[in-house]
Amino acid sequence: MKILVINAGSSSLKYQLINMEDEHVIAKGNCERIGAEGGRISHKTADGVEIKLDCEFPTHTEAFEKLVEVLTSGKGRVLDDLSEISAVGHRIVQGAELFSESVLVTEEVIEKISSISELAPLHNPAHVLALRACQKVFDPSVPQVVVFDTAFHQSIPDYAYTFGVPYEDYLEFHARRYGFHGTSHRYVSQRYAKLIGKNIKDLKIITCHLGNGSSITAINGGKSIDTSMGFTPLDGVIMGTRSGSIDASLVLYLMEKKGFTPKEMSDYLNKKSGYLGISGFTNDDRDIRKAAAEGNKRAQLAGDILRYGIKKYIGAYTAAMGGLDAVIFTGGIGENSAPVREGACDHMEYLGIKLDLQKNLDLNRKEGEISTPDSKVKVWIVPTNEELLIARDTKEIINKIK
Repeated sequence: MKILVINAGSSSLKYQLINMEDEHVIAKGNCERIGAEGGRISHKTADGVEIKLDCEFPTHTEAFEKLVEVLTSGKGRVLDDLSEISAVGHRIVQGAELFSESVLVTEEVIEKISSISELAPLHNPAHVLALRACQKVFDPSVPQVVVFDTAFHQSIPDYAYTFGVPYEDYLEFHARRYGFHGTSHRYVSQRYAKLIGKNIKDLKIITCHLGNGSSITAINGGKSIDTSMGFTPLDGVIMGTRSGSIDASLVLYLMEKKGFTPKEMSDYLNKKSGYLGISGFTNDDRDIRKAAAEGNKRAQLAGDILRYGIKKYIGAYTAAMGGLDAVIFTGGIGENSAPVREGACDHMEYLGIKLDLQKNLDLNRKEGEISTPDSKVKVWIVPTNEELLIARDTKEIINKIK
């Protein structure tokens, strides 16, 4: 069984073709600059063939047509016929309270995803366009499945997702904590349980998905019970260009002082803050670490803010779950930054966390345990694989309808 996994943005279409017999990636790529001039497709096969073609993609339909073309013809061909694709799985950012699990695509499902576009205006409209385009390019007999970033967090209790504003705002405007990166948090927690040979229902885990966007999740018995991102992905720890948690009155104060419109203020908090805003020169953790090592005080401060923020969430979520068995680091920073992991776990022995500093360095970018043998709480690096989880969900759903 071969499953095509799609991650569509407003101007891009990332894809992976996965063989579910052994779960290896047959090919992957990205269609860029959809709806703009200078479009390009980048395509790479498992045996190392790479193709980059300049193309024009007026809509997502043309992008789908081109990715089908490179999969089935030319130097990057990995399929003899399109019929070899058993199903298509789509990543969807926002499912709100309408979806608590992955589902088969129907017209009603597409309409529901479209109906909550206001909650994710940069993502859900693009997902709908991709779903429609996929329907045009593939035969109707090819099933499609949607997997939601927010679905994993639908198990969060009301006292953890409700904001302290009038309750009518939740009822009328759906104002609540949704959380994101759910596919990643679900994958790495399940992967960890499998690696140690324990039932995830018996574990209390904190997963730290750290990258240009970062979120931390408390997982009790395999279910998300709290997460750092909120109504949008802006909330939580400091990120590449996002401020993280901030006093709402400061937002109003800065709007007045700077004369910002709501849109300008949103851009300020989402695109000009975080690492970039504190350091003044970069949103990249690698640059932050290099500059900090060279004595740049603002770079040092930016890194300290992130590490301190992670530490606070670990403490808070341990209290929320009434204990802790493991802390898992994943994502671009979580998997690759030994200093961030060390700083987040520093002086946490009172919680049972003891990091092996040498393992933390040696296992950078690799899967494995980085805590000491006598650490009561285990600390692991588990590289995320959201595409594989989407493919697994897709396979499970289509097997049920056969």
